[in-house]
Amino acid sequence: MQNYNFDEFIDRSGTGALKTDSLKERYGRTDLIGLWVADMDFRTGDFITDALIKRCQEGIFGYSIPSENYADSIINWVKNRHGWEIQKEWLSYIPGIVKGIAFCIMKYTVPGDKIIIQSPVYHPFRLVPQMHHRQVVNNPLIEENGKYRMDLKGLRNVIDKNCKILLLCNPQNPIGITWDKATLTELSEICSENNILVVSDEIHSDMGIFGHKHLPFASVSPEAANNSITFMAPSKTFNIAGIVSSYAIISNREIRKSFYDYLHASELDEGSIFAYTATEAAYSKGLDWMLQMLAYIENNILFVDNYLKKNIPAIKAFIPEASFLVWLDCRALRLNHSELLSLFVNKAHLALNDGEMFGPGGEGFMRMNIGCPRSVISRALEQLKDAVASSYRNRE
Repeated sequence: MQNYNFDEFIDRSGTGALKTDSLKERYGRTDLIGLWVADMDFRTGDFITDALIKRCQEGIFGYSIPSENYADSIINWVKNRHGWEIQKEWLSYIPGIVKGIAFCIMKYTVPGDKIIIQSPVYHPFRLVPQMHHRQVVNNPLIEENGKYRMDLKGLRNVIDKNCKILLLCNPQNPIGITWDKATLTELSEICSENNILVVSDEIHSDMGIFGHKHLPFASVSPEAANNSITFMAPSKTFNIAGIVSSYAIISNREIRKSFYDYLHASELDEGSIFAYTATEAAYSKGLDWMLQMLAYIENNILFVDNYLKKNIPAIKAFIPEASFLVWLDCRALRLNHSELLSLFVNKAHLALNDGEMFGPGGEGFMRMNIGCPRSVISRALEQLKDAVASSYRNRE
């Protein structure tokens, strides 16, 4: 088995990387350690780059179709990793999961219809419906005893006849929750009873850590399977977001035909040569790389948690069950929103996502991307410790 080096530092500045080359535009300065946008700073596995190089060396980049191995690689991966047996006809390429969410909204709703989200949650869940002139109905998660859970009673109360879609983040981003079967089953029952289509974003499905396993929404019950559209991708797992390799899984024949016909009408179901090649390589040859990456991520999370407890106890890390994103509770610092942002950006020189962007319930939180070499995290935490200490001194 090949051992991969996740301690390697790769300077991405000047490469067009969003994480580094948009800092001035988004944060107002460039001297920041980028721990925000959800891609990793690990070198993509050579099994993927080798497959892409081989494809390039053929020298012809004409119209392409996916091979039989492309679909088989997805089917086998989903079965082996998540225990969900899917069929080839259930699958379709999509040009990105956020785009897929937008397509669902355009296909199944009209302006003025309501889309249900559960904040704090991935911000496009709120922004995409709003930009398409749909109403966003928020049913916030409940935080209690250091854990989050869905407010299923509250969900029943916010539903009316204008609610058409519920956007499910599974596993949940930014907190990193792997939803359990009882929760997903009851959610399915509520949505089925009220004719609300569940669109499940499962892009972090392969990122289960510390013994937690992902449960695909559509696999929990016949009701869930018959009333949902699932989106997955190898992009988060294998750090290939720029290749755009997402796909949809729909078991219900009527929903599948209507949605895939919608995609096909605009050729939105046609992927690039590189999307098909990278996906097949990742799912066929990437298991060892993924397992080593997840072990490294676990140790990074424990490093952050231990460092904060010892050196910055006013900031608490929620330990994710899936993902390389850590939800930081900064409420004990007693800073308002602008003060908290200034602490991280202008004093600690760190670029994180602020919690308020994820909606109600995100106030006083920051989201930290720890998908990078531990040396980078160590330096970032040292800078944060000094910034917090300086902030307290200035208040005295």
